Amino acid sequence: MRARGATAALLCAVAGYLLTSTAFAQQPALVGDPHRGKEISYTCLGCHGVEGYKNAYPMYSVPKLEGQHPEYLIVALQGYRSGDRAHLTMHSQASELSEQDMADVAAFFAGKPLTPSGKTGLTVPQAAQLCVACHGADGVAVAPMYPSLAGQHEDYLVRALNEYRHGGRKNPVMTGFAKNLRDVDIAIIAAYFARQSPGLRTEPRPQTVLGERAAGAAH
Repeated sequence: MRARGATAALLCAVAGYLLTSTAFAQQPALVGDPHRGKEISYTCLGCHGVEGYKNAYPMYSVPKLEGQHPEYLIVALQGYRSGDRAHLTMHSQASELSEQDMADVAAFFAGKPLTPSGKTGLTVPQAAQLCVACHGADGVAVAPMYPSLAGQHEDYLVRALNEYRHGGRKNPVMTGFAKNLRDVDIAIIAAYFARQSPGLRTEPRPQTVLGERAAGAAH
């Protein structure tokens, strides 16, 4: 009975957060210029533009960004800048960006955002039942302020959920959800969304004049 009460409370919180976020998303927003975003994102591409690139310590895959909603990417950058997301390199990078810079970089990396497919190809596991309220059964976010998870690196999703669970990321809904997850639940959720297709992609980094891909700072 207690578990049912907790689930109902969390569903109410998700619904409330959806409403407030939708209202926020309807406010006038800066229009991002993807061409300028490409010009100023050379340091970002040092990590996010290299297929399979990993954060050095702790070791996990740098997230794929192509296909995300630009609105979510802006929210993420704002979180790194404010400290709501704990990551020293990303905090340093985001702190140097203006609001327009963030909009431009987000527009470049997002490219053409994923659209709902209506098909999952997999049965939604019990552990992920609440996740689909915001992130979609096919891993495509139901609103632009939320991250799409389809095709994201499995180890990155595990890392993100653990950060919400242990306070490395601050979000009232995600914190309330993640704190009740077991390690096995996190593994199931990450595996489910990582296997959804079509999914997010890595924005390819332009090659240097020597035909090599340079590796940037660890993310």
